[in-house]
Amino acid sequence: SFEKNDHSTTMASSSSDKAAGRVLLPLNINPTRYDITLTPDLTAFTFAGITTIELTTAHDVSTSTIIMHAKELCFANASYTVKDDQPGEVHEAEEISVNMKSTTVSFGFATPIPPNSTLILTIHYTGFLNNQMAGFYRSSYTDIHGTKKTMASTQFESLDARRCFPCWDEPARKAVFGVTLIVPKELDAFSNMPELSHKTLEGGIKKELTFLDTPIMSTYLLAFVIGEFDYVQAQTSHGVLVRVYTPPGKSDTGVFALHCATKSLDAYDDFFGIPYPLPKLDMVAIPEFAAGAMENWGLVTYREVDLLIDPTKASSNQKQRVCTVVTHELAHQWFGNLVTMTWWDDLWLNEGFASWAENWAADVLYPQWSMWDQFTTGHLSAALRLDALKSSHPIQVPIHHAEEVEEVFDAISYCKGGSVVKMIRAVLGMKAFQKGLGNYMKKHAYGNTETFDLWKAWEDSSGLPVQEMMASWTEQMGFPLVTVTDEKWESDKVTLTLAQEWFLSDGSPLSAEDVEKKWCIPILTCTEEGTQQDMIFMREKTATVTVPLSKGGWVKLNAGQDVPMRVKVTSTMIDRLSLGIQSKTLPPADRAALLSDAYALVKAGKMQPEGLIKLLSSYKNEDSYIVWESISAILGGLDAVMSDDPVMSKNFSALAKKIVLGLLGQVGWEAKSDDGHLDVLLRGMMIGLLSSFCYDDESVAAEALKRFHAFQADHSDMKSLPSDMRSSVFKIVLKNGGTKEFEDVKAYFDQASDNAERKHVLGSLGHTPVPKLKNATLEWAISGEIKLQDFFYPMGAVRSSSNEGRSIAWAFMQKNFNAIKTMIGNANSSLMDAVIVSCAGGFCSNEKADEIEAFFKANPVPRSSRKIQQTLENMRSNAKFLALLQESDLKSDEFWSTV
Repeated sequence: SFEKNDHSTTMASSSSDKAAGRVLLPLNINPTRYDITLTPDLTAFTFAGITTIELTTAHDVSTSTIIMHAKELCFANASYTVKDDQPGEVHEAEEISVNMKSTTVSFGFATPIPPNSTLILTIHYTGFLNNQMAGFYRSSYTDIHGTKKTMASTQFESLDARRCFPCWDEPARKAVFGVTLIVPKELDAFSNMPELSHKTLEGGIKKELTFLDTPIMSTYLLAFVIGEFDYVQAQTSHGVLVRVYTPPGKSDTGVFALHCATKSLDAYDDFFGIPYPLPKLDMVAIPEFAAGAMENWGLVTYREVDLLIDPTKASSNQKQRVCTVVTHELAHQWFGNLVTMTWWDDLWLNEGFASWAENWAADVLYPQWSMWDQFTTGHLSAALRLDALKSSHPIQVPIHHAEEVEEVFDAISYCKGGSVVKMIRAVLGMKAFQKGLGNYMKKHAYGNTETFDLWKAWEDSSGLPVQEMMASWTEQMGFPLVTVTDEKWESDKVTLTLAQEWFLSDGSPLSAEDVEKKWCIPILTCTEEGTQQDMIFMREKTATVTVPLSKGGWVKLNAGQDVPMRVKVTSTMIDRLSLGIQSKTLPPADRAALLSDAYALVKAGKMQPEGLIKLLSSYKNEDSYIVWESISAILGGLDAVMSDDPVMSKNFSALAKKIVLGLLGQVGWEAKSDDGHLDVLLRGMMIGLLSSFCYDDESVAAEALKRFHAFQADHSDMKSLPSDMRSSVFKIVLKNGGTKEFEDVKAYFDQASDNAERKHVLGSLGHTPVPKLKNATLEWAISGEIKLQDFFYPMGAVRSSSNEGRSIAWAFMQKNFNAIKTMIGNANSSLMDAVIVSCAGGFCSNEKADEIEAFFKANPVPRSSRKIQQTLENMRSNAKFLALLQESDLKSDEFWSTV
């Protein structure tokens, strides 16, 4: 029931409008092929490079200069010849000038560059193997003899291929790459493609490895790795050889990821209708890595914790994390690598789709994990939290300078992007959705696209006006609140009147212009009979929907949480729904959503806080992990805000303790023989809640200590202290202890066998109640003993430990800000973002927000400006929330005695 609106205006659908203002290299000289030879020196931390580039020049070239991207490279010389020009005069560059601000290099020649020609440009240069986890960089690792060694690997997305070789570092400037690496003969080296030749060089100390040509692709997807590795390998049913490289002596830790990769590669082949286009797929664990993983075509690189699974120790949480990171990166081999966005403003095409696909493929592999239910409390919740801020941004965000893209690798591009894809799938149905994707891939393979190319493919496969429908979701920021303004209940049906408005987390008043914002909303409903087949589209400010009912039944809007929006229902609807909650006929994702919507509405001043607390108590028999994800988030959110008010905090903590001890009674500490994946996750979450709300309960403290002592006696005792509960038990022991317990937990950092285990220490140590030890934890974070990729975890632990911890972390950051900046000055901006949230987040007062804002005005961090804005807005929103709670019945002891 979706009519095409003839008066619709298409927002920014023409490429020329979108491209206005972009800073790009001149388009009249284009690379078609790079041949790159690199000789890294792993002791001096440098590399020598020779890059030969085949270029085509356009008819309108009228310059004697060639401009390319380059960063932190030192140039020796550059020259070109004209291809097929006999005998081929060599044109030497007379002038080489580097512009550090625009990260470009210009090669000036004595005579004009010939138009309509093919040139062969050769450049000799050197570069640095930096320790900033960007470009061509170094990591340290310990070999099987305990010796510290150095390896080298790459991370080029978004703008760091230019740190390794001079290039046209823009996603639309695709080319073929030939790679040659000259490395010590005892080391392994690999790149995107299999080896073409392998020869030992004179003297026998080094070898030269040349790799097959890559397909035509973007610069940010090129990769190489040099170091010592073991591996496990398998072939997919469709014949692709997949390898997982692990640290030496640990090949068994690659088996789980290998299984996920071989199965999901076949699933994607079938889903897209296009076979994986490369002869092999390697996945490698890098000891120091800024992000979670990187989808380089044919050579995917990962943080160790996101690829390696210890078969005896790994938690269910870790397995799920590794599976979804692998399925996310492998989705990119098609969506991103085979078909790439034209420019960074359509980054969401890569990340939003991969965020949807990671769940689709994980669900194919492990249907018992309920990934689509988990999506609603994970990805969707993250998207709604961030997108309810005024400092959010549209999914399709205008980007003029490529550097701006670093700020949009966030929950909007990934989580809201993924949620919008999930909504489209619900509207189109799987058949038209899949057909459209297959056609899109075939039509644009090895090319570049913009968002409207994908809309067009889905319009063709479904016959629906997808572009018009989706513009409101991707081209404007924010999402709607749908309110039930009127209801008419009859014996066999209910008629609901709905109104939509822009939802803001703090409920601040909307301007006259903002009031007019609207979305094209698919209204999906469910009753105890299941999801209703009829779907209407709400395209104006109000709409009416009629839903068939059985007698006395309930109705839930936004069935399955397929639409990224909030819903405000009436008290009659809540009364009826509470029957569905208690009988569990309302599905888990919908039970969870009622709570998360209620919490958001209370925070925005659109629902009474008392109603939320009463709603919480109707979940007392809840045993679904999905629903507990929502309950847990609300308990955490209320605790963070109420901790600033001693009276409310005491009463709330008592209620939270009662709720959590009730869950403990249901779930217990001990694993059961019939536990499924979600049962194990629920027990892990429950013990996390015990560490927050019940650590001072005598029996809880005693049980945690008993298990901790058993673990100390034998680290391989997985029965007493499974990995799923390790961090939480550490926290309980720390919170009830002093110096001895602090030293005991910290000692495990050096004894742990892998990074996943070390993270248990990093995430818990700051929960010691002793201020001096909290400070010691923070000093340790920046001592150099902890890898740069992980050093913000202890900061976050101190900050989240208590109000006192919050103040200590913030004071520490201010005092050590220059040292921290020096440590991560040129690294990926996500690291500084993490430090800012870990040290300056979590306050609930306008005064603190003003203080933090003033600090960053005096000490600017331009690459993190959006993250700072969002942190401050969250803080002010929480301050407003606290004031609202203080004016409610929650302030009085009498209210709490009734719940």
